Amino acid sequence: MEFEPVKILYAFGAISIIFNIGLLIQGIVRKIGARVGKRYGIRFYQPYIDLIKNYSIRSSVTHGIMFYLGPVFRLTGGIGIYLFIPIIFGSEYFSNFSFSGDIVLVLYFIFFGTLGMALGAGEGGHPYSAIGISRGLAQVTAAEIPLIMAVLGVAIQYHTLSITEIVAAQQGGIQNWTMMTNPLITILGMIAILGSMMRSPFDVVMAPQEIPIGPPTEYHSSFLGVLQTNRSIFPMAKTVLFMNLFFGGATNWLVLILKVFLIYMWAVIVGVVFPRFRVEQSIRWFYKYALPLGIIAIIVTSMM
Repeated sequence: MEFEPVKILYAFGAISIIFNIGLLIQGIVRKIGARVGKRYGIRFYQPYIDLIKNYSIRSSVTHGIMFYLGPVFRLTGGIGIYLFIPIIFGSEYFSNFSFSGDIVLVLYFIFFGTLGMALGAGEGGHPYSAIGISRGLAQVTAAEIPLIMAVLGVAIQYHTLSITEIVAAQQGGIQNWTMMTNPLITILGMIAILGSMMRSPFDVVMAPQEIPIGPPTEYHSSFLGVLQTNRSIFPMAKTVLFMNLFFGGATNWLVLILKVFLIYMWAVIVGVVFPRFRVEQSIRWFYKYALPLGIIAIIVTSMM
């Protein structure tokens, strides 16, 4: 217990590192997307400029308390995930606040931010808010099914709900990673992360090519800055989680950055190659392909 204050400092220091990694990856990914479309694209450090600009602006527009708590809930979900998963395996300080059964809490945090944004959007009073809410909740519900089944398969395989114990079971070489010992569950997990990251073809909530509204235009000034901060932390926290579940975790920061970047690029590559689904196509895809695969993966894992 005497090390708890120090662990808190290290945890927030780790959040700062991941936050900066997330901002840099955002800039690089947008640059890649532009080059694929034969455009020059933004400068890779543009997300820093946007963030500083938004935090320096104040708003006098009032939409209600819940509208402005939406971004706070969203950011809380991202930070909550990050604080309760081990970052560097074997490190006393960068293990964060992981505990036995922490994977259940992490799954709750993943859904927490989405519910917060839904409540915030409902408070805004925009005539199309209901469209965004229905899209978001339908998309997340469909994507959560393969995610939960993948996590359940990993828990069945390693007989534990502790992320730290799952990472410990994968030490000793790449042959011990879940990717090698249970490729079916890993495939299911990599399908689930496509919906969880909400990039194309599953970016049905934002639909930038269809409806020029949504959080980037409804939220502004420092509230948009909070959302941008979450966009840097939330995806990174989820990729660290998937790294721990399927790819052996990380024993140092260099390995963590490399694995997180590769997992993140999986969603980026798919998004660049495939155009955006319509809402019904997205939901149908998860129920038609991911759900049967999840059932087969669970049965196979149980029989292993």
